[in-house]
Amino acid sequence: MPASVNNRVPKEYRSDCENCFALCCVALPYAKSADFAFDKEGGTSCPHLQSNFRCGIHQHLRKKGFQGCVAYECFGAGQKVSQVTFHGNDWRKHPGLAEEMFAVFPIMQQLHEMLYYLNEALSREETEPIYPKLQEALEETESLTNLSAESIKEINVSSHRTKVNELLIKTSELVRAKVPPKNIKRGRDLIGAKLTGADLRGANLRGTLLIAADLRKTDMRMTDLIGVDFRGADVSGADLRGSIFLTQAQMNAAKGDHHTKLPPSITMPAHWLETS
Repeated sequence: MPASVNNRVPKEYRSDCENCFALCCVALPYAKSADFAFDKEGGTSCPHLQSNFRCGIHQHLRKKGFQGCVAYECFGAGQKVSQVTFHGNDWRKHPGLAEEMFAVFPIMQQLHEMLYYLNEALSREETEPIYPKLQEALEETESLTNLSAESIKEINVSSHRTKVNELLIKTSELVRAKVPPKNIKRGRDLIGAKLTGADLRGANLRGTLLIAADLRKTDMRMTDLIGVDFRGADVSGADLRGSIFLTQAQMNAAKGDHHTKLPPSITMPAHWLETS
């Protein structure tokens, strides 16, 4: 039987920087923008990365222009690659592993993101009709994460994601069936949208850009939020309890306050308290 929706996401699907070799700070590229203060190529260390694999400006990332780092979530892929795939051998002491480790990390991140969503789908009592299929998909995805580094690089992630996504769409439909459908347009037209106090319960917003949108006091219970871009969106006083596929990274990118109601799996970002 599915577990209660109040269950938190297992720790293996959450980032654990203490057991990671700072792979997101090295493997991934980024371009100078509102999210990053300068350009960085993939495979090169961020200049703020210290010898102990810790960020030298971690407490000041937002002020220093690295909102993108604050919002990033590897879903536990960093520690999986560091401690399981490469058996605790870091890229500094073993530079010969660096290229392969950096190639495996983004693939593992995608697999762990799927595991995060599948775990949530399995926690919803509404998914009982497809529970066996969800469990099968989770076990298959987990088995892929335990392959050798060489085998992981050969995974057709796109094909596997398509199969998983079919189940996530069905999960969304089953959960949202509890409330009347909402005629909400998805897409770029919601950037900066004024939706204060809107009733978005049960809306399908997957992939929608809500950048800088005014979502104060909106009701987003049972709303599908997978892939929604919340950068700069104001969710102060909003109700996101019971929403579908919300991630910590999405809320880290948004603005909110102590009146925002979050699912148990999401922790209130520290910068919300600084501004509320």
